Amino acid sequence: MNKRQVQIEQEIANIKQALLELGRMHPGSLSQQKRSAQGTYHQLSYSHAGKGHTKYVRPEDVVEVRREIENYRRFRDLTRKWVELAIEWATLKRDAGKSNRRDKGKKQRYTR
Repeated sequence: MNKRQVQIEQEIANIKQALLELGRMHPGSLSQQKRSAQGTYHQLSYSHAGKGHTKYVRPEDVVEVRREIENYRRFRDLTRKWVELAIEWATLKRDAGKSNRRDKGKKQRYTR
């Protein structure tokens, strides 16, 4: 295993730890909607299982919902990075295997 593969494995381990530390999460976005005479309210909008959803959010829950949305965004970023690193690691492994096969082939040709 080369130096970059070791580094990638460490980065993946860090990502796994960060994922374990995430709290509750929720997809979507929070917006403030205006009512004609009664002021404003917060609304959570998200898609799940191919369906769109909107939910009213009580004022006392706004901070918690924002935290859950941020945790979900962090989850998506971490898993995207994990997949990118896994692809890079696999590519490095396959490339190393190709050069080993080429080297073995050359040795066989020269030894005959």
